[in-house]
Amino acid sequence: MATFTSTSAGTLEPCKHVVVRRCRPPPRPSPWIRSRRSHGLTARARVRPAATGVEAPAVGVSAEDGDVVRRLQNGPDVRGVALEGEPGRAVDLTPLAVEAIAASFGEWLREELSAPAGEELRVSVGRDPRLSGPRLGAALFAGLARAGCSVFDMGLATTPACFMSTVLPRFSYDASIMMTASHLPYTRNGLKFFTKRGGLTSTDVEKICDAAALKKISGSDDQRATTPPVVMRVDLMSAYAQHLRDIITRHVAHPTHHDTPLTGFKVVVNAGNGCGGFFARDVLEKLGADTAGSLHLDPDGAFPNHMPNPEDPTAMSLTRDAVLARGADLGVVFDTDVDRSGVVDEAGAAINGDRLIALMSAIVLDEHPGTTVVTDARASEGLTRFIESRGGRHCLYRVGYRNVIDKGVQLNNDGVETHLMMETTGHGAVKENYFLDDGTHQLTRSFSIEGDIYLHIVVLGTQCKLDLIVFVFCNDEKGAYMVVKIIIEMVRMKLAGLEGGVGSLIMDLEEPVESELLRMNILGEPKYAKQRGVQAVETFKEYIQEDKLSGWELDDCGDCSVGEGCLVDTNDHPIDVDAYMYR
Repeated sequence: MATFTSTSAGTLEPCKHVVVRRCRPPPRPSPWIRSRRSHGLTARARVRPAATGVEAPAVGVSAEDGDVVRRLQNGPDVRGVALEGEPGRAVDLTPLAVEAIAASFGEWLREELSAPAGEELRVSVGRDPRLSGPRLGAALFAGLARAGCSVFDMGLATTPACFMSTVLPRFSYDASIMMTASHLPYTRNGLKFFTKRGGLTSTDVEKICDAAALKKISGSDDQRATTPPVVMRVDLMSAYAQHLRDIITRHVAHPTHHDTPLTGFKVVVNAGNGCGGFFARDVLEKLGADTAGSLHLDPDGAFPNHMPNPEDPTAMSLTRDAVLARGADLGVVFDTDVDRSGVVDEAGAAINGDRLIALMSAIVLDEHPGTTVVTDARASEGLTRFIESRGGRHCLYRVGYRNVIDKGVQLNNDGVETHLMMETTGHGAVKENYFLDDGTHQLTRSFSIEGDIYLHIVVLGTQCKLDLIVFVFCNDEKGAYMVVKIIIEMVRMKLAGLEGGVGSLIMDLEEPVESELLRMNILGEPKYAKQRGVQAVETFKEYIQEDKLSGWELDDCGDCSVGEGCLVDTNDHPIDVDAYMYR
């Protein structure tokens, strides 16, 4: 692949050599780059013809392939099986599909920005360490180039960093794509899309996939071999790490060592062999923290130790053991692409789910008294009481990180001060950080339905009270900035002479005796999933209302502290699914 060398992120100057050079090479490779190379992911990014071992995408999309492309949509993302190895699941996220989707995204972007033909559109691309990344990345580059986009390859990166590449000085790209499948198995992969306004909506991605399904890509394999796309290699992660360090130093404002405010603190990071290792090496250590005992920092797309997932019991257990063994002040667990996180306090207590939302609520409500906190409706009544006891208001909304964040944007637009939006899975956003899930900040009126129903059953005390959520909902689905907020609070508490660490902030949180998430597939054709899911939800509701489950009751959020109830959609075009949401 032809590459260019540039002294700024905004200018491309041709270079005859097929190499990548950096403007300010470090005196030695950073741990981030070194770990990349140790897994065969060098600083060079090339699209090679099939003869070299990287399969060149095919040139056309058949009608059958078009249906497959449409089914790759996963709400505001694209996800699919990229490698063989899953029983009963065929590979559907192929280089052909990725190239068609990338080309359609480039065309959508040009239309969205009203950019005339020939005007340069600059798109950055990052990926997690999955084994399918380099092969699919080649197709992604090719598709963007065919849509007339200039491509900037960030290599291994994080989802929040991809969005920040559209707003950080020196970069400020028109759009960004992150190749990741979050916490899903190594055989999966996917795409997340961003513009300067935030993540794309489900409707946007549906349009892109529809266009990709109809696309016929011109050209031949011979042309591909001789005219590969031009890709500019950029070091975005160093700038993003500096961005996070600046936030910590500015907000801590340490009285004696401003530039190293984490001196004397021990923090254990479990990156799960995903992309989170940079946070230990390039953020915490450079701020003075002792990160000895950290786990699985080197990227490995096979995820040999455990899935990078703050909800994974093994990940949390290993982190707890490391925190206690090291006498650490904090443990941090990231998912693969670092848009979700969980923490372990100094006593070894896991803080994720409702506990993580409670911790973030305590911090944000101290900074913004009376603010509203938006969560998905899987949150417990105990969390509602915790937020209200601190003077806040709790808004329950649909499951799905985009839905939760978009509800927060809508409330702010309607004059309801809302500084925190979080899902119980760990996705979250704060108003001060571009409403970034780290998501997103563009209000959407769309809701994507896929083939699952979610049940969340909570038993409080000895009562068999139902705290149940039944949704027609999407497949599986916030990150470093949330951890930054927690670390800042940890240092502030120590400077103020407070005991107990960050875990003491949620000591009065009432937690369920039992909490179980049941996930049931909806069988049949995907196009009928919503209809069948709605039928199942209504049948279950009637079952409860007819008192066939003694002691259970439904809470439809009718007495919500925010207006008419958070589950009531106040958009101009209400979404049908709102009528089928219950806690």
